[in-house]
Amino acid sequence: MKVLAWIVGIVLATSALFGILQWLASERVEVVQLHSRNEQGEVVTTRLWVVDHEGFGYLRAGEDSGWYARLIKNPNISLERNGKSSDYRATPNRDKTEIVNSLMNDKYTWGDDFFGLLMDRSSSIPIELQPR
Repeated sequence: MKVLAWIVGIVLATSALFGILQWLASERVEVVQLHSRNEQGEVVTTRLWVVDHEGFGYLRAGEDSGWYARLIKNPNISLERNGKSSDYRATPNRDKTEIVNSLMNDKYTWGDDFFGLLMDRSSSIPIELQPR
C-alpha cells in the first residue's frame, strides 16, 4: 500500500511541477489578449504570444486551435496589448513561418523551446495583424 501511495504522490507532484513549468513558460514574457467571436457572436478571449516584424504584429497558430478557427470565420478581432485595445484584421501569412518562429524563439526563449517539445513548430501559421 505504501508503494502505491508513493507512486500516486510522485505522479501528482510531477503533474503539479509540469503545470507550474507550463505557466512560467507561458506567462513570464509579454502575453496579449485576443478577443474573437464564436458562432453565436459571443466574445472569446485567448491569451497568446506576439512578436513584431516589419511594422506588423504577428501571432502564431496551430491548425487545430479554436481561436484560429474563429478568426478564419471572422478575421475582425481586437487585441489588448500593454493595456491598450486595438482592432485588427487577422490574416494568415504562411510566407512568414520561419521568421515568426525565429522571432518568437528570440523573445520567449526557453518558454518557446519548452512548448516546441510538445508541438511541431514547422506547421505553425503566422497571423499578421493588420490595423483596421
